[in-house]
Amino acid sequence: MRTITVGLAVLLLATAASHAAEAWKEADVGGAKIYTDANGMTLYTYDKDEKGKSNCYDKCATNWPPLKAEADAKAEGEWTVVDRTDGSKMWAYDGKPVYTFIKDEKAGDVAGDGVGGVWHVVKAD
Repeated sequence: MRTITVGLAVLLLATAASHAAEAWKEADVGGAKIYTDANGMTLYTYDKDEKGKSNCYDKCATNWPPLKAEADAKAEGEWTVVDRTDGSKMWAYDGKPVYTFIKDEKAGDVAGDGVGGVWHVVKAD
């Protein structure tokens, strides 16, 4: 019975880690290493967010969709999970919630970088 329990625990941890690994990826765009969602869409941070807290809701979230996290998602390295006021969860990089941009039409687009002076591409270190 112990072997089955340990095996199940390992499987559950691997499943949670795979959710995280599937949520974002590193990409090379114009010679810069950045993070994108699983579909290759550029990820951005918002200067008006606080560490571990999103301040982008309603129309903001329509234009800047949050990178949703599964309900059982777990932090992984610099990636953490932020609770939103609607009960959903989203990913954060280095404590800053991350979003895509509605005007990015295809993978590799970075139209949101610098918008309003408060939106910035998430750069991979």
